Formats: sequence, structure tokens, C-alpha cells
Amino acid sequence: MAGSIESTAAELATIADHVAQYRERVAGLAEPFVGSERDDLVVAIHEAERQLRNAERSLLRAIRAMD
Repeated sequence: MAGSIESTAAELATIADHVAQYRERVAGLAEPFVGSERDDLVVAIHEAERQLRNAERSLLRAIRAMD
């Protein structure tokens, strides 16, 4: 059972790391449009970034719950 928990925690940590990297990439995509007429696009991208941040936090919370 412990091996299963450890491998699950490791996989969740890897996924959380990837989600964090995607969040950073998504945030960077909004930069060229900040201050332009495409506020709708900036808002949508920032919302996606927030959702990725929430996903990362949820994954990290799941890892902590395994302790």
C-alpha cells in the first residue's frame, strides 16, 4: 500500500509541476494583448491561468493529504 501511495504522490507532483509550467505559458500569452482592444482575450486567458493555478493547488493539496 505504501508503495502505491508513494508512486501516486510522485505522479501527482509531476502533474502539478507540469500544470504550473502550463500556467506560466498561458499567462505569457496574454502579455501582447494587455492594453490593446482585445480585453476580452486578456480576460479569457487570465481566467484560464486562474483555473490552472487552482488545479495546481488542488493537486498539491491531494499530495499533502497522502501524508
